[in-house]
Amino acid sequence: MNIQARSTGPATSTGPANSTGMGAALRQDSALKHCTGEARFADDLPEPPGLLHAALALSPIAHGRLAPLDLAPARAMPGVVAVLGPRDMPGRNDISPSGKAAEVLFADLVVEHWGQPLAMVVARTRDEALAAAAALAPLIEPLPPVLDVAEALEAQSLLMPPMVMARGDWQAALDAAPLPLEGEFRCGGQEHFYLEGQIALAIPGEDGDMTLHSSTQHPTEVQHIAARVLGCDYNRLTVQCRRMGGGFGGKESNASWIAAAAALAAHATGQPVKLRLARKADMAATGKRHPFLFRWRAGCDASGRLLALDATLAADGGHSLDLSGGVLMRAVTHALNACDVPAVRITGLACKTNTVSNTAFRGFGGPQGVLLMEDVLHAAARATGRSVEALREHNFAGGPNGAETPYGQALEGDLIRRVWAEARTLSDWHGRRAEIDAFNASHPTLRRGLGSFVLAFGISFGIVAMNQAGALVHVYTDGSIRLNHGGTEMGQGLFIKVAQVVADVFGVDVGRIRITATSTDEVPNTSPTAASTGSDLNGWAAQIAASTIRTRMAAAAAALWGVPEADITFAEGRVTAGNHAMGFGELAQHCWNQRIGLSATGFYKTPDLHWDPVAMKGHPFFYFSYGASVAEVLVDRLTGEHRVLRADMVQDCGRSLNPAIDRGQIEGAFVQGMGWLTCEELWWDATGRLRTLGPSTYKIPGSRDVPPVFNVRMLEGAPARADTIFRSKAVGEPPLMLATAVWNALRDATGASRLDLPATPERVLAAFR
Repeated sequence: MNIQARSTGPATSTGPANSTGMGAALRQDSALKHCTGEARFADDLPEPPGLLHAALALSPIAHGRLAPLDLAPARAMPGVVAVLGPRDMPGRNDISPSGKAAEVLFADLVVEHWGQPLAMVVARTRDEALAAAAALAPLIEPLPPVLDVAEALEAQSLLMPPMVMARGDWQAALDAAPLPLEGEFRCGGQEHFYLEGQIALAIPGEDGDMTLHSSTQHPTEVQHIAARVLGCDYNRLTVQCRRMGGGFGGKESNASWIAAAAALAAHATGQPVKLRLARKADMAATGKRHPFLFRWRAGCDASGRLLALDATLAADGGHSLDLSGGVLMRAVTHALNACDVPAVRITGLACKTNTVSNTAFRGFGGPQGVLLMEDVLHAAARATGRSVEALREHNFAGGPNGAETPYGQALEGDLIRRVWAEARTLSDWHGRRAEIDAFNASHPTLRRGLGSFVLAFGISFGIVAMNQAGALVHVYTDGSIRLNHGGTEMGQGLFIKVAQVVADVFGVDVGRIRITATSTDEVPNTSPTAASTGSDLNGWAAQIAASTIRTRMAAAAAALWGVPEADITFAEGRVTAGNHAMGFGELAQHCWNQRIGLSATGFYKTPDLHWDPVAMKGHPFFYFSYGASVAEVLVDRLTGEHRVLRADMVQDCGRSLNPAIDRGQIEGAFVQGMGWLTCEELWWDATGRLRTLGPSTYKIPGSRDVPPVFNVRMLEGAPARADTIFRSKAVGEPPLMLATAVWNALRDATGASRLDLPATPERVLAAFR
């Protein structure tokens, strides 16, 4: 990767493994093990004696009536131990995350999408299981599939009732607006394409107990859905996950049914069972980012001030509800993004199609939602003759405009304007605008484009109850510490951040903290590691647990030395008070001698959240993360081929817990967002078969797609809520949306009034024409 210009701001070089303190730029805890191959993922765990392997039989058509499956051909294959279908579950054939929608593990009577699991084969080897699964020949009476969201919208084929957020008399405001505007466009879905595919290992124990090693972002949901399929209590199942090879939302709900299938096989055979999906099966059977169709009408005055907006956001949910309700809620609440419109109606629809059930993906509806206002601003710019950037500033929330969102929560207009001002300066916006205009005026076939974007992204789960976390901390008598919490590590650096929180509480090196696998038998009833809340929730829970122990230890030291507890200081691995001092481990031993508990749990719930899902009003987010970006593209008018030449980003991280980790998240999120917007295209043929299966047909960004000039700055001195963990802000999802500047740059280069996404060379070429 040729990165010519690097980030400005605080240094990002990683310190030694034993560095401590909040704000230290430490490497991810498994980084070295990732490079050497020592890091163990689910498929690397030692195989238990008697391990069997499972494979899924998938539907060859998109929609039809399914006759009872003849399992005999698979049972007759070499090495087969069991073949399981929808009638072979001791519990319920139900994998719905909510437990309320109709979502089945194995299709029963009706096939809803190409690649839907029909049955599972369990055999001595994986090759034998795959061969036997291929031997099954389902009898399916074809039915016409619905494959396009517009077709589903026309037929009012919906997965849930419409979601409507409104403010003011939007119809009257539309009618009175001097300049009427309207538009329609689409954005596509996105495959998660994690390095480690979906996998689970189920190991039965005694008395019906079972251990599930799952590559999951949500161990508790794995526990619940596996228990539902097996018809047992939650306490029979222990779910563990030390690390994932990527998740991006694709292992929030999809991992649960993979693990439930492995658990079913282990229950049926009484032997350990591993289920690992091949890449093509993974892409066929698991959900994606939701494609959206946008239709809108708006009105503005001659200055470009938006007065009214009426928009429909139609999400392609696939064949079942999954997490579409939450995705749609976030899309609707982010439809105005950082702007203010006095009178507005936003209607969100989750449409049912005969495709794989779409699910969580980094940003969770936010990336789709923020596209709407960019399209509206482009239309207003054409109508008024002003630039998109000028109109965006003119309509920013706060300042002379309203700061409150249509759902009732206020944005911070000063931060919105500040991140944009810094991004404009960092990118030398005005100088490059003139340079690019001169280039385009003189070049016959190439066009350069410059685009920008400003973001306000709400941080919290949309379901209030999910904003909670637990942690467990032990201090041993040698001064070493064991840390466990409900968050999962998928490469994003959560574990090292939470370890830094605990190290800071005790004043010890991070190297003294033993980071352990997430497990439902240590911290129960966890929320998923998602919605950019991992550090916020689990960091606080760990801080509370560690502080409980520290308070006990401080009291013991104060009693020993005859000093006030307030005088006790924990720092640099020592405990001091005036002239008194001892090592942290010495004090731990003293506490044990005095029979003082050195273990504690911590529990945290995000304060000040409330939400009425019917009225679409409330305070659903703890705070907002702000960011701004500028992107420059070069486009070939003859072919539509294009690349990003430069990207400049400013991201508000509050007081960063770990600048090295946060910077990596910003860079990686931007590139992933750029892939969604430009090259990652999911394509189903006329029969409903997904044809983009694997890297030969599905193009994710490579190292040469990274902008050669890539500047990242974390906003310095940004005000942050005092009740966030060490005044930090979330960083996992927001930077993905900063890639929207690439879409705007392509529109600038082509002059297109409409450019659907992903903006592939074919679409860009059509935009020129």
